[in-house]
Amino acid sequence: MAILMKPYLSKIDTSTAGNRNDVTPLFGDREAFSQLVGDLVHPFRDAGVDAVVAIDALGFILGTAVAESLGVGLVPVRKGGKLPVAVDRVTFVDYTGQRKALEMRTDALIAGMNVLVVDEWVETGAQVKAAIALVEKQGAHVAGIATICMDRNESTSTLGIRYQVHTVWDDDE
Repeated sequence: MAILMKPYLSKIDTSTAGNRNDVTPLFGDREAFSQLVGDLVHPFRDAGVDAVVAIDALGFILGTAVAESLGVGLVPVRKGGKLPVAVDRVTFVDYTGQRKALEMRTDALIAGMNVLVVDEWVETGAQVKAAIALVEKQGAHVAGIATICMDRNESTSTLGIRYQVHTVWDDDE
């Protein structure tokens, strides 16, 4: 049974070239963005989240709002080579087939912390899996993954088995 799409999701530009949608019009509408953040945070409100781990770059926008709503700090996961300090690094192949890296400060998390991983859209899961590897390397626990949409495919299905995943977009609609 398909879930009913939230009206604010109509702000997402789906007429873009290629296989990506543009979420920035949704981010630009204060009321729609507020509703999105509220919906993403809802299942994690009582999950004991200590921090939000947000993935470069649009995940930073969404993650910052989610962290603020939960009353916790934000830990940015950056694209490789952007942080001028000691980092933990994980490489992966993204949805375009390119090899990339994500990095996080080596002191970003404390072992035992409960974190919520946030990105705006999960295509193949490779980037989220890399971020989770960074979190787990530092001894933190992934309380869940929050995203506007996680495409349904073989690669992303493993994320839903291992972690609580919350999306607001049903990609079957």
